[in-house]
Amino acid sequence: MRSEAEKARIAAESLLPGAQISEVARKHGAIRWQIYDWRRRFRQQGMLPPCEASPPTFAPLVVERALEERQAPAIKLEIAIGDVVLRTDTAIHGEQLSRLIRVLRASR
Repeated sequence: MRSEAEKARIAAESLLPGAQISEVARKHGAIRWQIYDWRRRFRQQGMLPPCEASPPTFAPLVVERALEERQAPAIKLEIAIGDVVLRTDTAIHGEQLSRLIRVLRASR
């Protein structure tokens, strides 16, 4: 049976920056849910600081060009093989187009 002081010390250790509760639990021969329960009880008693959600972090947004400037490539080539339609622009390399057509025909 653990003393209240030992439970409080383990709960506090689990709150240290970079601490993983599963590792703390394993180290002390406890299970994660015991530590979560100890945290909750000690917070209710005012022995641990209240749980504060950390503010969300976001990756910075980088805009290379304005959306109005971007234009979708115009579809200039459309090939129907059965019920499959291949759409591409004229910038496709001839060999790539030939391979695509062979693959589509073989898949039928």
